[in-house]
Order: sequence, then structure tokens, then C-alpha cells
Amino acid sequence: MSRKSSHDVKRSRTRKPQHDRETLSMNRPRAPHALFYPFHLCHPDTLARLLTRFATVHFRDFMALQLTPMAGMTAFQDRMGMSFPDLIESGRLVQGYDVSGPLPPTVAAAFDRDLHDPLWRTRFHIALRRDRRLQRGLFELSHSLRIGDSLVPSPAALLRLMDDSFRQQAYDLGRVRALSKSSATLEEGYHFEYGLALVKTSAALAYTQTLALAHELQPVTDSPSHFALYVQSCVRENWLRTNHLLVRVGY
Repeated sequence: MSRKSSHDVKRSRTRKPQHDRETLSMNRPRAPHALFYPFHLCHPDTLARLLTRFATVHFRDFMALQLTPMAGMTAFQDRMGMSFPDLIESGRLVQGYDVSGPLPPTVAAAFDRDLHDPLWRTRFHIALRRDRRLQRGLFELSHSLRIGDSLVPSPAALLRLMDDSFRQQAYDLGRVRALSKSSATLEEGYHFEYGLALVKTSAALAYTQTLALAHELQPVTDSPSHFALYVQSCVRENWLRTNHLLVRVGY
């Protein structure tokens, strides 16, 4: 059963979709067109469900941000089309939107407004504490994390970052950039990692809005935490509030 609103939440109580790629390629709805967020990949079951509703599903490339000329992230080259070349050929899956490199001024400004928004910050911190998927998207939890000049077991590092003192800390892009240059001590390293997690989350949502407007796409996610954060940004910024949440059930 589904409930429709301006923030459309879909709940599926049917059996998991069968991935008949030929059928998905041919049975194309005329509209609308979806932009998946905040990740550059999604679960195959999510993609199959999206293709029953949207004419096309669009994906960004991996977001490798560059905070300063000397501090950046390594980009991953994987794309959804590698697993679904037939959907690329049919035009139902579109990829290649570049969201890497230095933050554009509009994205940087939106980031600072997110970080100065107490409700947005609270929702982010609650998600960081409770949402395993959001944690995996932000941190490499399969091995130790480098915090400052130290290697810290990932469970211990994550537990430290969950402390409410980080939610109460004032952050903006300038501070995160400064910490990226001088995170030598363990405490500075933790503050940088928390700030970087804020940057990556906020920037992914700001790019979602930018791409959706530029290409007339409807944002859609299967992450409730990112959905709630994007809703808060849209309300505060008075952005167009077309936003869909596809609830994952059984996968």
C-alpha cells in the first residue's frame, strides 16, 4: 500500500521484483524521469522498481570532492551501467553526471547553510548514530580508520564520532578546510572526520538539487536518512520539493 504526498513515500508489500532486463528496457513509461541520490550506485532491486515507474533513471558519478588544492578524495570508476549495459543502450539508464572536484560556490553556500541549521545537524547526527547504511557511505568500516596521524579500529572511531559533543560543535566549510591541513593530533583528526562527513552528506544533497533542476529530473532515494535531510534542506531553502522515497523491504 502506498501513500502519496509532496514528499512521496512508496512502500512495497509485493514480492521482490524479477530482473527481466528485456522487459524493463521495453516497457518504458513516458514520464517522469528520476535522479537517484545520494549515491552513484543503487541495489538492483531498487533499480528494477524505479524502472517500473520512471521513464529513465539517472545516476551521478562517484563524488570525489576537492576541499583544497592539496586535499581531495580518490574517485571510484564503477558505474551502474557496468552491470546493466542493455539499459544504457536502450536509454533507460543514464549516467556520467560529474560531481567531483572543487565545490562550486552555490554548493559551498548551501553546505554552510545546512551546517548552521540546528534541525539539519540534529537529523544528521541521529542518522550517524543509528543508520548503518549512512555510516558505510561515509567511512571505510571494513578496516581501521586513519584519524589524524593514528590508525584507530573502525568500531572505536565510529563510537567516538557518535558522541553528542560533535553535534554541538560549530562547523562551516572554512573550518573543515583548515582541519584538512592541520589534523595532526587525534582530537583534531576526529573533528576533521566529522566535518568531512558533514561536507560529503550536504554536498551530495546540494548536487542533487542542482542536477534535478538542470535536467528536469525528480530526486528519488531508498535511504530514509538522506530523504529526511534533503526534505529539511528543501523546506529551508524553499527549493522545489518533488522528492521520492522508495522504502526497501526484504533486501
